[in-house]
Amino acid sequence: MNYYIQALADVFEQYRNPQIAEGQKAYMLHQFLFLGITTPLRRQLCKQHCQQMPFLRWPQLHETILELWQMPYREYHYAAVQILAHHKKMWPSECIHTLEHCLVHQSWWDTVDLIASDCLTDYFKRFPEAIATITPLWNASDNIWLQRSSIMFQKAFKHQTDTQLLAAYILNCAESKAFFVQKAIGWALREYAKTNAAWVQTFVNTHALPPLSKREALKHFR
Repeated sequence: MNYYIQALADVFEQYRNPQIAEGQKAYMLHQFLFLGITTPLRRQLCKQHCQQMPFLRWPQLHETILELWQMPYREYHYAAVQILAHHKKMWPSECIHTLEHCLVHQSWWDTVDLIASDCLTDYFKRFPEAIATITPLWNASDNIWLQRSSIMFQKAFKHQTDTQLLAAYILNCAESKAFFVQKAIGWALREYAKTNAAWVQTFVNTHALPPLSKREALKHFR
């Protein structure tokens, strides 16, 4: 454990709460261990840690993120995303490999969606050339979390959304039986409907999509 993670662990241990941890573990279907730190408190602690111990070089940040991702408690995975997002100004283009590692290891909707909202939007806006090289591979992957990420990475793009790409990625996965892929389709469409409701309604009405995806996409139209 490097000195940065040890310092974070020392803080986290002060707020360990076994009773809260049991509830968090149950909510995540007993797939992960928790320290029992509430989300607002964890975010506050991580923010303070980032301010007190900023990274100055990418290699050290990269190695720390990977080490945090190997920690047994879920709070460290959430912290890794927050720490990475805090240092976005120092991201090199190869940061995508760090993000992909986190997407496909210790994977569940909580970290995958956190990475999408806190990191992927900013990464692909900063390195738009990576959209054409990275996201097609994710969309064609057998990994449902990469598929989900390829569909969701534009969800905060609003008027910058590439609707042709969004449509293609959705239709490529439209026959998926995976709940989290079907949910991602609906979520991405629902978010874009806030920018262009007519496009979303037309798309849903003219393409064969899973019922779950349609319900999610049109939730705000009712």
